[in-house]
Amino acid sequence: MQTVLITGANRGIGLALCKTYLARGWQVIGVCRNASPELTETGARVIAGVDVTDQIALNNLADTLTGKKLDLLINNAGVLQRETLGNLDYSSIEHQFTINAVAPLRVTEALLGSLQKGSKIAFITSRMGSIADNTSGAYYGYRMSKAALNAAAMSLARDLHPKGIAVAILHPGYVQTA
Repeated sequence: MQTVLITGANRGIGLALCKTYLARGWQVIGVCRNASPELTETGARVIAGVDVTDQIALNNLADTLTGKKLDLLINNAGVLQRETLGNLDYSSIEHQFTINAVAPLRVTEALLGSLQKGSKIAFITSRMGSIADNTSGAYYGYRMSKAALNAAAMSLARDLHPKGIAVAILHPGYVQTA
């Protein structure tokens, strides 16, 4: 049986991915800060209490998974907050950068021991992270963080290719999750 670990699994895209992979017969590990009743009811293995920005929590997650092979790691946890020029909240921008760009790199590095030849890593990004495709402006923190995520994922793809681990950068399209 194949195993997938999904961050941000308690709602939105993460919850939908959990349900999809369970329906396909995969073993699903849903990781989140707080489990939702909807996630718990899916039958996935839920590992709650994991803040993807907390290195100690990620080390504990890796320890919990010692000896467990992950066929697929989906870095889905993320946040979008709206900012406009003249009304910028720099702590919000930094928060988005930490969760959307730095945390997926932390998660991936922490779980390298569970990834092996043939494993795949997916990064849920957004077209809003495209510099060339920014035709509307605003959303500074989200756009900057997703552009940084894309850069990190490309570097990981290069670094993990010799190990036989594939990396995908996925834009799911606009999804109303809240």
